Amino acid sequence: MAERYSSFTPGGTGWFLQRVTAAFLVVVLAFHFFLLHFVNHAYEVTFMGTQARMENIGYFLTMVLFLITATFHGVNGVYNALVNQGLEGTQKKVVLAVLVIASLALVAQGTYVALTMRGMI
Repeated sequence: MAERYSSFTPGGTGWFLQRVTAAFLVVVLAFHFFLLHFVNHAYEVTFMGTQARMENIGYFLTMVLFLITATFHGVNGVYNALVNQGLEGTQKKVVLAVLVIASLALVAQGTYVALTMRGMI
């Protein structure tokens, strides 16, 4: 099936961002799993451990950036998959609007939780 639209087409800005976000997610998750399995794993998975680490600005910013990156990467992938399956016209606009609104709500909620855990709210 020929692609109708895709940010997966080499050379475009969407293509580049999809690759960058994928690489970032893989690196952060690999680091997380390394810490989880080889370095103080009992502390890593506790809520209090996460709460304490949120006080570190680097950890806090990494978590918020991870949330934004994962949201963009996932939504962009879902949108491209639906468009490539034949989504067109008004349905395409409605799906895009729903995905953008859901993404913004997810990022806002995640950022709120992170700020709360950091003690800023």
